[in-house]
Amino acid sequence: MAYLKRENGKHIYYEDNGHGHTAIILIHAWGMNLRAWDGTIPHLVEAGYRVVTLDHRGCGFSDKDFDDMSINAIANDVAALVAELDLKKVILNGWSIGGAVAIDAATLLKETCCSLVFTCPAAPVYLQKDDFPHGGTEELLSGTLAGLKADRANFLKDLSRGIYAAEVSENVIDWTWSIFMAASPMTANTLAELGLLDQREQLSALNIPMISFVGKNDALADPEVGRSIANFNADTQIVEFENSGHVPLIEESEKYNQELLKFIAAQL
Repeated sequence: MAYLKRENGKHIYYEDNGHGHTAIILIHAWGMNLRAWDGTIPHLVEAGYRVVTLDHRGCGFSDKDFDDMSINAIANDVAALVAELDLKKVILNGWSIGGAVAIDAATLLKETCCSLVFTCPAAPVYLQKDDFPHGGTEELLSGTLAGLKADRANFLKDLSRGIYAAEVSENVIDWTWSIFMAASPMTANTLAELGLLDQREQLSALNIPMISFVGKNDALADPEVGRSIANFNADTQIVEFENSGHVPLIEESEKYNQELLKFIAAQL
């Protein structure tokens, strides 16, 4: 098992499949871990790409007791991992809150990051603003945080169903719940950051090709947020998943992998 050493003797767990100085880095959603990408990783590796995945602070096999659980801290973990592995060029794929992590990480990595993939992003803005009518509300986010604090197990079981719009088996729902439950309750601090998130200037400054995968029935991240990526970067493709909620990588995995491979091939 591979670990990246971070501040105060804490560690981030990662997996590194493939070889070379170019890699695809997969950044999972809030409360998940890198196992969420198990339906994607083999397709990328079989196509000849190096694929790096990591568990966020507080998730999976990464340490659970980091003092700093912020989005920016996770982005710094990504940048540090790129340096640790001596990668010269990367494509970042951020799912949900991972999209916010990817924007921060791309800003840190500068020319090392050659393109961005967003999968049902909770970025560049998650909550509605006076000049941004898309996204959720402060009341909904507050309710989510309160639900996690009051009855974490049952809240996460309901969430494990709610992230899917397509029909999935009970085994998939139970598997999703087990991943959520393995994360630290302190990851709620990461989620709370979405209330103030506004990365529009950062996104506009990233002059690289992008693609945004949008689940048309996404109940967690407003599909219009994913579509809005094109408003901040002219070189952006939008791919819609008609039957998906928040997890097209599972709900419509065949199409997801095909579209992802096509985009990566065009960049590399």
